[in-house]
Amino acid sequence: MTDSTVRMDAIGISATDLTASLAFYRLLGLTFPEGANQLPHVEARLPGGIRLMFDPDSSGADHGRGRIALAFHCGDAAGVDATYAALTDAGHHGESKPWDAVWGQRYAVVHDPDGNQVDLFA
Repeated sequence: MTDSTVRMDAIGISATDLTASLAFYRLLGLTFPEGANQLPHVEARLPGGIRLMFDPDSSGADHGRGRIALAFHCGDAAGVDATYAALTDAGHHGESKPWDAVWGQRYAVVHDPDGNQVDLFA
């Protein structure tokens, strides 16, 4: 992976109680739009430009993995494909091969050695 366009962009949290999570992070100084606890996806931009993202998870299921996902911007679609290939070729678990998501991004998912989700996108 020599492509210098790959950069850490976001940290995602799967929240079992979105209202409680947003209230907690508000106490730490983060701001969210009014009514954010009713949204299907909420973000706050942190100093330095990284986004902290929250997605509600009402499944109650133990997914057997971490509840935090890291997201790396890979520059463009070819960057997503190349980064996914480099990671899986190195023996890391590929959860979802690169695909063109309905929200307009090229996307792929891998797991780090501890099973945390790492999203690759452009």
